[in-house]
Amino acid sequence: MNKEDVFKAVNAACIAMDDKFGKDIAVLDISEISPLADYFIIVTGMNPSQTEAMTEACEKAFYANGLPLIMTEGAGTGWFLMDYGAAIVHIFDRELRDFYNIERIWSDAKKVDIKIPAVSAPQRGVGAV
Repeated sequence: MNKEDVFKAVNAACIAMDDKFGKDIAVLDISEISPLADYFIIVTGMNPSQTEAMTEACEKAFYANGLPLIMTEGAGTGWFLMDYGAAIVHIFDRELRDFYNIERIWSDAKKVDIKIPAVSAPQRGVGAV
């Protein structure tokens, strides 16, 4: 899979997590500074139920775009990691995101603009009864 296709999957996953009200979604392009992956996605969940919903939505979005989940770590710890090979997703609770400050640690990475529709999640029909 080329980097453009990976980015499409990353963007789809960001939209999916935004639909589940993920906060402060950030994407870092680490491809030029690390062999780990092309992208990191960093997002904050406000509670365990929301975090679970985000992980499920993220997994579906990546799978639909040709990137199956390779492994996960940290369930129930406040920092849940999902490895898709070319992209690694970090879902934090607020306290641990502030503590670990991944964006600062990886400050040499390029911050990437993601294309999340301006329409809010409820207006897209998410969470509608």
